[in-house]
Amino acid sequence: MSEKYTEESISSLDWKEHIQLRPGMYIGKLGDGASQDDGIYVLIKEIIDNSIDEFVMGYGKTIEVTISEKSVLIRDYGRGMPLGKLIDCVSKINTGAKYDSKVFKKAVGLNGVGAKAVNALSSSFIAQSVRDNKTKIVEFGYGELIKDEKEKECDLKQGTIINFIPGKKFFGNIHFISEYIEKLLWNYVYLNTGLSIIFNGQRFVAKNGLHDLLNNYVNSSVLYPIIHIKEGDFECAFTHSSKLWGEEYYSFVNGQHTTQGGSHQASFREAIVKTVREFYKKDFDTNDIRASIVAAISIKVEEPIFESQTKTKLGSTLIEPGGMTVRNYIHDTIKRNLDNYLHMNSDVADILLRKILLSEKERKEIAGIKKLARESVKKASLHNKKLRDCKIHYNTNMDGRLNTTLFITEGDSASGSITKSRDVNTQAVFSLKGKPLNCYGLSKKIVYQNEEFNLLQTALNIEDGLDNLRYNNVVIATDADVDGMHIRLLLLTFFLQFYPEIVRRGHLYILQTPLFRVRNKKKTIYCYSDEEKLEAISKLGANFEITRFKGLGEISPDEFSNFIGAAIRLDPVILKKDTSISDILTFYMGKNTPVRQQFIIENLRVEKDMTADPVLN
Repeated sequence: MSEKYTEESISSLDWKEHIQLRPGMYIGKLGDGASQDDGIYVLIKEIIDNSIDEFVMGYGKTIEVTISEKSVLIRDYGRGMPLGKLIDCVSKINTGAKYDSKVFKKAVGLNGVGAKAVNALSSSFIAQSVRDNKTKIVEFGYGELIKDEKEKECDLKQGTIINFIPGKKFFGNIHFISEYIEKLLWNYVYLNTGLSIIFNGQRFVAKNGLHDLLNNYVNSSVLYPIIHIKEGDFECAFTHSSKLWGEEYYSFVNGQHTTQGGSHQASFREAIVKTVREFYKKDFDTNDIRASIVAAISIKVEEPIFESQTKTKLGSTLIEPGGMTVRNYIHDTIKRNLDNYLHMNSDVADILLRKILLSEKERKEIAGIKKLARESVKKASLHNKKLRDCKIHYNTNMDGRLNTTLFITEGDSASGSITKSRDVNTQAVFSLKGKPLNCYGLSKKIVYQNEEFNLLQTALNIEDGLDNLRYNNVVIATDADVDGMHIRLLLLTFFLQFYPEIVRRGHLYILQTPLFRVRNKKKTIYCYSDEEKLEAISKLGANFEITRFKGLGEISPDEFSNFIGAAIRLDPVILKKDTSISDILTFYMGKNTPVRQQFIIENLRVEKDMTADPVLN
């Protein structure tokens, strides 16, 4: 029976309590840093966004970011927050200058929340403003004011300095992954010509905007030179890639990376199709025009409307209040510039035409195979023993508050352990039968012809791109032995060959499971490395026993629940900015056996025999 609903049931929370009670509303999911959309990176972004808004308004060309272990320091050279309002700016919700579009036009931070969320969720938060040769410093702990120093004279350059440590009680034992931060910073400089960001001594700067962004991601796989359009508040760069099967977009609004797209991305996709059809005077299929397109899109909108505080999807339909629609603005810009470009560059127009015709041919050739594959999937799905699905899916809960995970496992024993210990609401299991096919160098037909790949593709729902991806964490969970490593490599080949965007967008992970169990009669410690094993032995003292896990099937369901719950350890599969997928696959999966063999010999690490461990003797 529920409690009575009375006046005593009503409570009011102060600003920090609401943020701390519902952090997902402000920064998406929490997480310890293994995933690039974990909240600790959103904290960094929220502070940098304020510095970017200063730069956009013409103040401060350099931003310094220093990260040492768990501490983050961000320093800009903008106008500095008004000293008398410093406490209000970082601790009073709905307080700031960005409600006045005359002071901050087309800014990212509009809701007066960002810095306050960082403050409330940080164990230490120190804000310093330097303005007119004076400075003021305030210090907080989880949103509580600890120190309020008086204003004093100083000779520092004008600007704002924020130093914070994400709170352990919200984020756990955090670790920052440099590649994720570097990707975030590169996006800022791509979008802001003239901006320089210094990260732990490394300088980030881009001279050619989105052209540089695209050039760094597509490397040598372009079918024709990148087309770069920049006019007014809109910029885009795009080409077609020989290594991509679907569509890939990097879209931004006022410098914010809208990972889930929105009205600007939808308008761009429409505009490309319409312009190409009109230029060639042919009613090409939409999929044939956009297949393998890779594009970067940026637009500046006054008073943008996002679909959540984390600003991952644009909902605005107008460029500015009372102005042109986003759709018409992008259509007009693309139509005029792309049509002119294709008329002036007939060689590119010819390449694009051949590409569209080739996509049309491949689509028709594969249509029959797709039909048979779909019928096979329908039959298999009635009694699909490969997939133990969960109840909630990423494409129906895209606000970032829930992690939905698909574990790809080998064999029945491993699948059984994970299935029995998983969270049935958010964790699914896909069971492989033996080793999957090495698909290196094969066409996408194999995805439909190979039952296992076809069922995996269907489970993920990625046949037509990532827009409807059903799990935001795709986790390869294989044994820690030679066969397990081989299966892991074959799965990586599948994703890199046909769905590299899953890797680029940070959805693919390797599950860490313990190598050792060290225990005595009172305590059990699971260890993921030799170093952790030695630490556990030291803690337990005498009379301990060690179990070496070689396969996931050896771990009981009761034990497995410790490794896939809140304390799950995931290694993200990361493609660095200058990484060539083609080169990686050619080296590891190609026919260069002697070269690869020599590489293995030179990099081989031999694990000590357990009985030879001096600690155990």
